Amino acid sequence: MLSLNINGRQVLVKSDPDTPLLWVLRCELGMTGTKFGCGIGVCGACTVHVDGAAQVACQVVISDLGSRKITTIEGLQGAEAVALKAAWSTIDVVQCGYCQSAQLMAASALLKLKPKPSDQDINDAMSNVVCRCGTYPRIRAAIHEAARQKVG
Repeated sequence: MLSLNINGRQVLVKSDPDTPLLWVLRCELGMTGTKFGCGIGVCGACTVHVDGAAQVACQVVISDLGSRKITTIEGLQGAEAVALKAAWSTIDVVQCGYCQSAQLMAASALLKLKPKPSDQDINDAMSNVVCRCGTYPRIRAAIHEAARQKVG
């Protein structure tokens, strides 16, 4: 068994050490907020934070994590998260909703690094999470709104 730090708690998992984090989260731990999209690291639907940085969970095997801190959408907290969730609602970002947990995870990591991001900062940070509905303009607007809320 391996011990992982997920959402601030130590969790023992029985999965094989070569198992991708995505499968441990969804199948073993029942944390389905992190979505399966492509399984090859292209779509970004499974974005989580590893030590605060946005990372696709389908490409990280659990044996490589050690004591690193993993945060999923279920554990996303803090000023950035509160501001983003409010802005997502105000701007009415969501259409189908499938990518939204990953979008919020990527946006939160961005705002922690750059509290007042430019459009290019947002484009760069969010480019790894595909939105099939094409809500990119609303996502960008919501990130700017969250940055204003967080600062103001």
